[in-house]
Amino acid sequence: MKIESFRTLNAVLRGGSFAAGAADMNLSPSAVSLQMKQMEEYFGQPLFDRSALQVRPNAFAAEVDAVLQEALSRLDELRRRSTPAVEGRVRLGTIEPLQVTLLPPLLRKLRERYPLLDVRLVRGRATELTEKLKQGEIDAAIITQPETGGSRRLTWTPLFRETLVLIAPPDSRETRVAELFQQYEWIRFDKTTIGGRLAARYVAQHAPHARCRIEMQSLAALTALVSAGLGVCVLPEPGANLLDVHPVRVLPLGKHAPYRQISFVCRQTDQDNRLVQALLEGARP
Repeated sequence: MKIESFRTLNAVLRGGSFAAGAADMNLSPSAVSLQMKQMEEYFGQPLFDRSALQVRPNAFAAEVDAVLQEALSRLDELRRRSTPAVEGRVRLGTIEPLQVTLLPPLLRKLRERYPLLDVRLVRGRATELTEKLKQGEIDAAIITQPETGGSRRLTWTPLFRETLVLIAPPDSRETRVAELFQQYEWIRFDKTTIGGRLAARYVAQHAPHARCRIEMQSLAALTALVSAGLGVCVLPEPGANLLDVHPVRVLPLGKHAPYRQISFVCRQTDQDNRLVQALLEGARP
């Protein structure tokens, strides 16, 4: 039985299907199915319930995975310790707003410096990615750091700050925040996010009369709505590429403008992991 078959089993369990496992492992679904059948023959009992339309892993599959993942993790660590080159698979979580601005230069830098490094990307909210990191489902994340500093079980490395700004329709003429919120509806940046809470706090202080019916997380969608004249929004400053597509007026909020801290985070036990350190090196400005 090949070790990679156990990695494939883990990918199937995480993804929920043979197709998802195949995509994660860069295999065809038929190849994944063959590996799983070979594994079942090896153990002499089924790993999946095939009675329904969709194949489902059973309790024994989860038990096999739990036993092997710890062993595989230790084997990977031994291999990294003895291999001079930075190579292997590492899982990086990022929040949605960074998909366009941060990821392209980060991945380009990593591929130039560490061509054998296999970076697998996971997208989610900061709270979701923090939990995945604690559970060992990802190796590191680039997310908004909580205002309280973040979990002590994790190591946080500040990367940069994103200052919040007010964006208004391109044909608007008002110059004061209160006037803009009086004239236009408030399009809210998702208040379940750290940046959204910072924005809501600012609006409550400077425009308590603001009216809101639309709330979204995507910076691209928010900017597009404002560009169409549907309202005003307080959010992290959109990048130049986004403003080229959806022109808006960008108004600074002054020297005391709220900001969110973007940080690189990993488990304390992985601070010296060479793959994680390579990610941090690539993420630094």
